[in-house]
Amino acid sequence: MAIDVKAYKKRFLDDKPSINLVPFIDILFTIMIFLVITSNFSATEVQTNTSEPASAGTGKPNVTDTSGNAEYYIMPVANLHKVTVNGVDRSDAIYNGAVAIHAQVIDKGQISIKPGEIIITTPPGISVEKAVHSPKK
Repeated sequence: MAIDVKAYKKRFLDDKPSINLVPFIDILFTIMIFLVITSNFSATEVQTNTSEPASAGTGKPNVTDTSGNAEYYIMPVANLHKVTVNGVDRSDAIYNGAVAIHAQVIDKGQISIKPGEIIITTPPGISVEKAVHSPKK
């Protein structure tokens, strides 16, 4: 019995590849359903203070609402390497990228926060040593 190689080769070369899209669509919808179920679409609440205009920002952190009556507040700044109080370098008070600032300085003084640096102007009656402390215990 002879094998007909020419007929097999002709039939093999004439076949066109076909792509079945049904499994692709099934997998695509399965992934989409998984993402919709596991995603969180809830809106986050943003608390705005309508009593002050938006352009009147002072740059000070608002610690009076939730902080209580502490004497010093810890202010962390990413890559903090310099703290200046009334022109005096107080970088020795930095501990783990944070510094403790007196409550009266936050309320009545001026604080300018730049990347890696805090510049503080104290109100009258507060010394440079009292204005900033190290937050370590």
